[in-house]
Amino acid sequence: MQFILALIMGAFIGGAAGYLGSLMLSKRMVLVAGPLGHLTLPGIALALIYDFDVSLGAFPFVILGIILIWLFEIKTKLPMEALTAIVFASGVAITFLFLPEEKTVSALIGDISQISLTTTTMTVVLSLMIFFVTKRIFSKMVLVSISEDLAKVEGINVKKYNFIYLACIALTVALGARIVGGLMTAALVAIPACTSRNLSKNLFQYSYGGMIVGSLACILGIIGFKFTGIPAGPLIIIASTLFFLVSLIFKR
Repeated sequence: MQFILALIMGAFIGGAAGYLGSLMLSKRMVLVAGPLGHLTLPGIALALIYDFDVSLGAFPFVILGIILIWLFEIKTKLPMEALTAIVFASGVAITFLFLPEEKTVSALIGDISQISLTTTTMTVVLSLMIFFVTKRIFSKMVLVSISEDLAKVEGINVKKYNFIYLACIALTVALGARIVGGLMTAALVAIPACTSRNLSKNLFQYSYGGMIVGSLACILGIIGFKFTGIPAGPLIIIASTLFFLVSLIFKR
């Protein structure tokens, strides 16, 4: 039963991450998920120490980081990547002040050995929410990335949509921490999007291709965990990388 729940959870998280990753790649922001993944570590550490859900622990810290980055960007006009680096480095430093050594591996590469039906259901609902919100803001965020001035002329509230976009990233990172830990969340969103870009001929194929590749990579990684006992997180990223390498052969 736990294996089936893990497959369902992985498929939905991977699909949402791949779809959102296609937007992040268009905006040249896929690496932002890496520092934000590291920012989940204090929450993951608390979850492991006090034995509650990892995603539940990760989410408040990522949201706090997103709000700080958003506010700092408005206040300082510094690049979002630079502000992300400042916030995530502080989070990582705090984590290692109290994270027990024996919990370090689970925090960094994920752990799917303990999954409940409630956790899986919440993950599916949140993943679907990420997908539909991202789908709704996709075209607007692409326009913002091309020209903020043009977006404002079109009546788009840039600050509002940037915040919604960052919130989707935060939620995806928090969910992804469950299956790949705080160390590899950037790969969870970046590699499927890159693979899809190699294979797609239009925006529709590109965005939905990222979703499909993300889901398949997570499913294969979890199946690999079932038969080898190797942690699912690294196997998911390896499967995703293999898809990318194959896509180079058929690149359009």
